[in-house]
Amino acid sequence: MPSVTDPLPAPLAERFLALRAALDATVPAKQLDRNLLVGTWNLRALGGVTEKWRSEEGDEPIRDLFDIRCLAEIVSRFDVVAIQEVRGNLTALQTLLTALGPNWATIMTDVTRGKAGNNERMAFAFDLRRVRPSGLAGELVVAIETGTSVNATGLDRQFARTPYAVSFAADRVQLTLVTLHVLYGKEEARAAELREIAAWLGRWAREERHWNQNLIALGDFNIDRAGDPLFEAFTSTGIRPAPALNAVPRTIFGDSADKFYDQIAWFMDRKQGPVLSLVASAAGSFDFVPLLLGDLTKTALSWRITDHYPLWVEFSVR
Repeated sequence: MPSVTDPLPAPLAERFLALRAALDATVPAKQLDRNLLVGTWNLRALGGVTEKWRSEEGDEPIRDLFDIRCLAEIVSRFDVVAIQEVRGNLTALQTLLTALGPNWATIMTDVTRGKAGNNERMAFAFDLRRVRPSGLAGELVVAIETGTSVNATGLDRQFARTPYAVSFAADRVQLTLVTLHVLYGKEEARAAELREIAAWLGRWAREERHWNQNLIALGDFNIDRAGDPLFEAFTSTGIRPAPALNAVPRTIFGDSADKFYDQIAWFMDRKQGPVLSLVASAAGSFDFVPLLLGDLTKTALSWRITDHYPLWVEFSVR
């Protein structure tokens, strides 16, 4: 049985080298003491793995070792990545970490129970040579008695998938990342959830003293477009998506320029919250489809890799 760290078979090695070259041309290189690369990626139903280089019809799951190697090559270009849709079965995530190597680690929540939770975890993968956890890890839980949007006409429950905040340190830089995977459903329910998350982030930014440094929200927000009610709900307390990502497509299906599902966002006005000490120098996504589609359909590729593009922001730390 092959291992994910074994040399790739010749036909796959050629495709993998093309993927690596495309990443070299698209994502900035990591530079010691000069930059920090923060990413977010919804990896569709990241659960099991078929332990073959290429799975075949009838294999379950369809995601195989070559798919994991490709995922790892993309993830490796970032310093810390928020990953959504990690399932209860951790085989794929553990295999991904094996492919990334001993300098990589993860921190995650337990699975979210219930139909809306979809048996998902919120996770971060990070390069220990570049960042390390700095002490804080916690989930956003609604405190109903304090007066929130939790009521009969708003958010009448806890979050479907609880936002997860983790603090990291990179040399002299501190940052707190909050990863989200907002409920996909009726607009009214999504808007209530987004408003509550925005209010929580606003309170956190104003009240915390150490853990509010470089507060960044990232993940799958399930927002349709800039300016719609969902977008306005999320930005209601002053947090704003990275401007350089405004025209970047999010999903591999069709023209997705108006679908703002995935975001990386932070406070940009000192009157509304602490602005970043970091400077965003570049941002983008990575289109893996032309390199990995081959004779697959996009739907088939979405179950092997994912239906979302990874998003990233490069921050200057000089």
